[in-house]
Amino acid sequence: MAQTVFESVDALLSAGPQDLGCTEWATLDQSAIADFARATLVPAAQGDEVAPPLLLLSLTNRFLPDLLEVRGASSGVNYGSGSVRFNAPARAGDRLRARAFLMDAAEVPGGVQTTVQIRVEIEGSDEPACIVESLSRWMR
Repeated sequence: MAQTVFESVDALLSAGPQDLGCTEWATLDQSAIADFARATLVPAAQGDEVAPPLLLLSLTNRFLPDLLEVRGASSGVNYGSGSVRFNAPARAGDRLRARAFLMDAAEVPGGVQTTVQIRVEIEGSDEPACIVESLSRWMR
C-alpha cells in the first residue's frame, strides 16, 4: 500500500482523476459486527456473521486516510456521500480492503471538495462488498 500524498489543497485541485491504490487487507471479525450492532442499536441475531451494510459504509472512513493525505489543508472533513451500493455480503472472517479512485476535485468556498470512489473488496470475491462515492472537504 502506498498512500497518495498531495502537498497542498491546490495540488489536489489540479491533480485530475487518478487511481489512489488500495489498502492492506484487514480481517472483519465477529466482535466488530457485534459491537457495531450494539453501538447502533441495530438488532442482530446472536452470532450473526453477516456485516450490516452500514458497517461496510463506515469502514470507508477508516480506509480513506490510508489512501489519501492532503498536506497543507487546515482540515479535512467527511462531507457525506453520493451513490452508495451494497453488492455482496461480507461475513465474519472475511478479509477486506479498499480500492479508491479520485473522481473529481472542485473548488468550494474555503477549499476543495473531492469525490472519491471507494470499493470495499472481499478477498476471493469478484463482487465488492460496497461501492461508495465519498465526499470530502479539504479546507485551506
